[in-house]
Amino acid sequence: MDAQSQVTAPQADVFAFFDEATNTVSYVVKDPGSRACAVIDSVLDFDYASGRTDTRSADAIVAHIRDRGLTVEWILETHVHADHLSAAPYIQERLGGKIGIGEKIRVVQDTFGKVFNEGTRFQRDGSQFDRLFAEGDEFTIGALPARVLHTPGHTPACLTYVIGEAAFVGDTLFMPDFGTARCDFPGGSAETLYASIQKILSLPDATRIFVGHDYKAPGRDAYAWETTVAEQKARNVHIGAGRPAAEFVTMRQTRDASLAMPRLIIPSLQVNMRAGRMPEPDANGKSYLKVPVNGL
Repeated sequence: MDAQSQVTAPQADVFAFFDEATNTVSYVVKDPGSRACAVIDSVLDFDYASGRTDTRSADAIVAHIRDRGLTVEWILETHVHADHLSAAPYIQERLGGKIGIGEKIRVVQDTFGKVFNEGTRFQRDGSQFDRLFAEGDEFTIGALPARVLHTPGHTPACLTYVIGEAAFVGDTLFMPDFGTARCDFPGGSAETLYASIQKILSLPDATRIFVGHDYKAPGRDAYAWETTVAEQKARNVHIGAGRPAAEFVTMRQTRDASLAMPRLIIPSLQVNMRAGRMPEPDANGKSYLKVPVNGL
């Protein structure tokens, strides 16, 4: 076995939670040598028609952690999601842990602070989060080593968390039969995404990759969310088999031009750029979400 195929890092214990309403996969990642864990990309259920939230998805994660006597050290976001609301504050309130995201959240906050015409009360410095990660940062979950790859392209703040021998890539890559993330949101770039994917594919071939969403590609009956670097390099329908950058960019831009906006993009962006918190209440004590007409 050559060096590219080897993975020498300890193996994380990974538990997945799939939310079919948003096709999102959330993860509990446990240190195999202790009770320490992290939660990645949690979901707060939201009914757009009524404006009501629900915590059933987050409660499943909370119950899993409590039932096993685990200790939450981190509540991690791979990026500011446009397709679901984060349950990070809800989980933190019940189980503790620090909420972390990429330091380029400031860019996202500035961009969407303008889109939603947020006033001066909305801070654009990332202070809503407990930790802002940069490329190469290292941290631990118990004794389990973790490091950060900045993998923008889908959004400026996208991160991949390499935890033990597993990589949590958010929306950057999907399962090999579904491809890669869209790049047409403000601050997105197909050229940048291509470079970020190459960074992920430079990890050892046996590295387990856990994706942030699955949509069951045509011909596949079951949802799936775990693959490997080797499988992505060989079979990813958008980037595999050494597809050159120029060809990928043309494909990605053409495909993105045909895609509709995510159903929950309006509430998701406003909540997630605040680390999962609702906008500050008005004088009547209620929080409101804005709809920027022709703004996206």
